[in-house]
Amino acid sequence: MMQVHPRSKKRAVAEINVVPYIDVMLVLLIIFMATAPVIMQGVTVDLPQADSQPMSEDQKVPVVASVDATGRYFLDIGDSHRETLDLVDLAGQVAQYLRMNPESPVVVQGDAKVPYDAVVQLMAALKEAGVPSVGLMTEPVGNKK
Repeated sequence: MMQVHPRSKKRAVAEINVVPYIDVMLVLLIIFMATAPVIMQGVTVDLPQADSQPMSEDQKVPVVASVDATGRYFLDIGDSHRETLDLVDLAGQVAQYLRMNPESPVVVQGDAKVPYDAVVQLMAALKEAGVPSVGLMTEPVGNKK
């Protein structure tokens, strides 16, 4: 004879299915990895870690890009004297000079009263022109005019 079993009830499984959460996490990770380099832009500057020293006499003549108190840009290259330029022309002239003289140092001279944005724009333009390292010109503490 056959035995009749009472109907067995299936119990609900109380588990969290984490597979969709892992998929979402991986998509977010890829998005953050793709957008992080775009968000993290900046100008790299080699700042001294000690008191600044004058440039040695055996170094080549530096290219001096300047910003005056009104935000106008100037360029001193070797024997040529100051010229008022916009950023595109300044970057083009620096790039052209560095193709012929790749070892020449490039320094930025900014007026103390100029907005910070003007100096950053100048440094970004020099970076786009292919300048590997930009120095900052300063005056010794005792030489205030």
